[in-house]
Amino acid sequence: MRFLSILFVCAALFAGVLPSALSAAEITHVMGTTEVPDNPQRIVVLTNEGTEALLMLGKTPVGAASSWYGDPWYPHLGDRMDGVEVVGTELAVNLERVAMLEPDLILGSKKRHEEIYPQLAAIAPTVFVVNATDFKDNMKLYARSVDMEAEGEALVSAYEADVDRLRSALGENAGDTVSVVRFVPGQLYVYRYDSFSGVVLDDIGFKRPEVQAQDGLSLAVGKESIPNMEADRMFYLTYDTGNGDGTALESETLTDPLWANLDVVRSGKAHKVDDGVWATSQGILAARTMLQDIARIYGVNVDFSSD
Repeated sequence: MRFLSILFVCAALFAGVLPSALSAAEITHVMGTTEVPDNPQRIVVLTNEGTEALLMLGKTPVGAASSWYGDPWYPHLGDRMDGVEVVGTELAVNLERVAMLEPDLILGSKKRHEEIYPQLAAIAPTVFVVNATDFKDNMKLYARSVDMEAEGEALVSAYEADVDRLRSALGENAGDTVSVVRFVPGQLYVYRYDSFSGVVLDDIGFKRPEVQAQDGLSLAVGKESIPNMEADRMFYLTYDTGNGDGTALESETLTDPLWANLDVVRSGKAHKVDDGVWATSQGILAARTMLQDIARIYGVNVDFSSD
C-alpha cells in the first residue's frame, strides 16, 4: 500500500494534476521550512485538533481525517463539516484520497505522520505541529499557515479571556481539586497535567489529586486505585469503539463499591462528560466547549465569547 501510494503521488505530479500555487510565505515548523501559498483554499487536515483550528478560523477543509468516533465527525462539530471528504484516520491516512483532492496546503503532526511527510510534501506544501497537546501554540501556527495570523492570535486571546471569566465566576471553587477518569476498552485511566483536559483545567487553576498532579498524559490504573480518585469534583468520560466495550467497563466500575463509596460520588459531584470534547479531539473548539461544560456543571453564568 505504501509503494502504491508513492507511485500514485509521483504519477499525479508528473501528470500536472496537482496545484502549483505561487508561494507567498515561508512557514517554519517542526519538519523545517515550507513555502505556503497565499490564502490557501483547498486544505487537507490530518488531525482532529487541526480541523477544529481551521473551523474556528472560518475555513472548511476539503478533506480531513475522520473523528475518532462519530459518523464520521464528532457530534460537537454540528454541521460544520458537511461536504468534507474523509481521507482516512489520523493513524491511517489515505494518500491517494489526499492527492485526488488537489490540496494547496496539508496540515498534520509529527507525532502521527512523520513517516509519510515526504509523500505528503510531494503532493502539496505541508506543515506539521509537534503533537496536539499544545492547542494554543498550534492554533497560532495553523493561522500563520493560512495567512490568518491576526485571527489566530485573537482566537487564543478569546479563549484566555473566557478562562478568566470562568475563573472569576467560580470564585473560591476555582481552587477545587478535580479528578479526571477515563474508561477505555479494557483499561481504566486517570489523566494528568500534560493531557488535553489537564492543560485546560490547569489554565483555570484547578488542583488535582496527587496521582494526577504529575507531568505526563495519563496513567493506567486498576480498580484498587479508585480511592486515589477522590476529589472535590470528578469528571469521567468513556471511549467506546462501537461494540460497547468502553461502556461495559464504565458500567462495571460505576457499580463497584469502591467507586460508590467515594465522597465525590456520594455527594453527586461526579459528572459524565463527552469523550470527544474532553479527550480525543483536543482542539481549541473542544477547549472552549470544556469551559462551557464546567460552567454548566458548577451552575455559574459566564458571558463566553462567541465563535
